[in-house]
Amino acid sequence: MYGWIWRHLPGNVWLRAVVALALALAVVYLLFQYVFPWAEPLLPFNDVTVDESLGALR
Repeated sequence: MYGWIWRHLPGNVWLRAVVALALALAVVYLLFQYVFPWAEPLLPFNDVTVDESLGALR
């Protein structure tokens, strides 16, 4: 997959590297701005149960 993307980017190696970096940053931006906030209520990370009967370290 990455080879296919690399072959279809325009320009020489340096321009391809810059475009690939820009694409990667755009994907990260879209994930953090839209995908992760949408998926956050669906994930069980906030369902934390602490059972004191297991014994606490004192």
